[in-house]
Amino acid sequence: MAKKDYFDLTDQVAVITGASSGIGYQIAKALANQGAKLALFARREERLIANKKEIEDEYGVEVMYCVTDVTDYDNVAASVQAVVDKFGRIDILFNSAGMGGNIPILDQTQEQWDKHIAVDLGGIYNCCREVGKVMIKQHYGRIINVGSIHSRVIFPGGGISAYSAAKGGVMNLTKNIAVEWGEYGITCNAIGPAVFETELTVDSIEMDGFMDLINAYCPLHRLGKPGELDGIVIYLASECSSFCTGQLICIDGGWTAI
Repeated sequence: MAKKDYFDLTDQVAVITGASSGIGYQIAKALANQGAKLALFARREERLIANKKEIEDEYGVEVMYCVTDVTDYDNVAASVQAVVDKFGRIDILFNSAGMGGNIPILDQTQEQWDKHIAVDLGGIYNCCREVGKVMIKQHYGRIINVGSIHSRVIFPGGGISAYSAAKGGVMNLTKNIAVEWGEYGITCNAIGPAVFETELTVDSIEMDGFMDLINAYCPLHRLGKPGELDGIVIYLASECSSFCTGQLICIDGGWTAI
């Protein structure tokens, strides 16, 4: 008897936002490794072109890209329609587009607050809402949102009020979608990474005393490594997670256990 590949995603269609770099690009490769066809969404076309070629050459799967600003709902709708026009369906949505920043509340401008909420929460809402229309019609879907450990806990020293407020919103948006769309065979979960070195986090990591903070609050005493999010996302994207929905799963070296 042939062994079953529980995490085979061959011919499933995955939309990945924030796919130009960082976690989005890492997960795009992980899903391609399992056989998924990809639609890469991000704003930087030159990065999308390069990433599309690299993934096609390495994994031999079909890849398309759409230049997409997740805060622009009409842009999101047009990109989702382009995916449906090419592939006919969308099975997986991985919402990774986001921004970082450390600004104390009293130093934060209204524009800075609004931008964080628009990108880190509004962008996920826009993509879930539009892709959800497709998934509801096909009575199947796997939505995975990128939350944070700061969906649950606050960074010592402050300065992330907008970021943590948005990521807390992602956790509860994820629960709402899970409840509203469960009857359509759609699951919606979120991952809560601790600190991984990406373009968004490099400035924080280089701050004086930052690694002292990691050593104090992370039981594994280190940053997350490339690839350490792959397994949980593949699980949540697969049929194996069919009874898991509405969850925020932290991949944090034990940070939220304290």
